[in-house]
Amino acid sequence: MELNVTGAFIYFKLFGVIPITQTTVSSFLVAVILIFLSIFLGRNLKKKPDGKQVLVEKGVSMLYSMVEESMGAHNLHWAPFIGTIFLSSICGTFIGLTGFLRSSTADLSCVLVWAVSVSVIIWYNSISQNGFTGWLKGFTEPIVVMTPMNIISEIAQPVSMAFRHFGNVAGGGVITSILYIALSGLSSSVLNMVAANGTAAGAVLLALGVILFVVNRTRWRKTWIMILTVACAVIGLFGLLQAAGILSGVPILAFGIPAVLSCYFDLFSGFVQAFVFTLLTMVYIANSCPPPETAENAQEAA
Repeated sequence: MELNVTGAFIYFKLFGVIPITQTTVSSFLVAVILIFLSIFLGRNLKKKPDGKQVLVEKGVSMLYSMVEESMGAHNLHWAPFIGTIFLSSICGTFIGLTGFLRSSTADLSCVLVWAVSVSVIIWYNSISQNGFTGWLKGFTEPIVVMTPMNIISEIAQPVSMAFRHFGNVAGGGVITSILYIALSGLSSSVLNMVAANGTAAGAVLLALGVILFVVNRTRWRKTWIMILTVACAVIGLFGLLQAAGILSGVPILAFGIPAVLSCYFDLFSGFVQAFVFTLLTMVYIANSCPPPETAENAQEAA
């Protein structure tokens, strides 16, 4: 296995040229999952929906309503594309929760392709409505001096979309990993300190935890008492086990906290970034696809 210093591992090179990376595998699996779900949820549809069909129709209705409100009724044909972008982003982020697959959205190349695709669609729409000459004319308005700024703006649009999405997903993974490593080191230090005194220190801490539980079992509303009780009991128990040579090097302090942060960065933040990317996509495409009457007035004015 070859390590790519830019992020994802390269498993092998197809035909000796095309690198198959972790991102490639994750993106392919996401596509397969979405295709399978589309076939499974879209078959055997009934006039009177029930079960999964009700949920699917509700989701599709929400998608089309959102597209209509954000882009206008004349742009409803973009709804499948918008839905694909959103689901690909969500699944691409969540697939990293498996532990053995890398989030495809944590690779800049993946989200940059999406952002560039949106820009190409915008340019295509502008050329279709205004012609190639009219599209180029837009770079020189209102004055010729603005041409460099307009060109930079066109380039910055997909770059900013991609870096926003990629930065939040990749940054969350880095923070979670660093915290896990730090808590693992702290756990090793604490347990070694307890085990260094033999079984006495572990027994005392375990007994203290049991006493605190018995005395305060009716006062668990005080968070600090609960934390102190659990900490004494857990550290004492694992300290005893490590002193006895039964368990050694178990990062007990790393249990729970990274998982909570992962729920935020991978679940909540992943959903938010998918929604933001989708919303920006709708706004940019809608600006390049104005209502027919507006487009006609603009052409007459030109």
